[in-house]
Amino acid sequence: MAEETTVEKTWRLMLEGDPTVRRGDPAVMEAAYAEPRLRALFPFPSHGCLTFHRNTQFPWSNDLPFIAGSAPCTVYAPRYSARLGEALTPQEAAALVVAHLPQDCGPAFDGPWPPQDSHTA
Repeated sequence: MAEETTVEKTWRLMLEGDPTVRRGDPAVMEAAYAEPRLRALFPFPSHGCLTFHRNTQFPWSNDLPFIAGSAPCTVYAPRYSARLGEALTPQEAAALVVAHLPQDCGPAFDGPWPPQDSHTA
């Protein structure tokens, strides 16, 4: 059996309510986890928000939309630059985040942001 990635382990521990990891609103976390594209990103709950990142170590990418609050939820563009939706259920909020992800937003990688360009090494 394959070893868990950092992203998989973080999601699992958050959903299990493990006290060693950051926790947020369970309904929001479960709705986000149900979306395959969000499940592939690194989740980071903080200050009533659930943010998603392309990488697993500080500094974070901070370039993706995120969910604020719990039902009702608000979805913001990166860095609160625009309100994308409000008064949403957790499921609606997660779907709206997915709809606003960049096309090139693939699974999170292990390491800090920005990614190291292997062509300059």
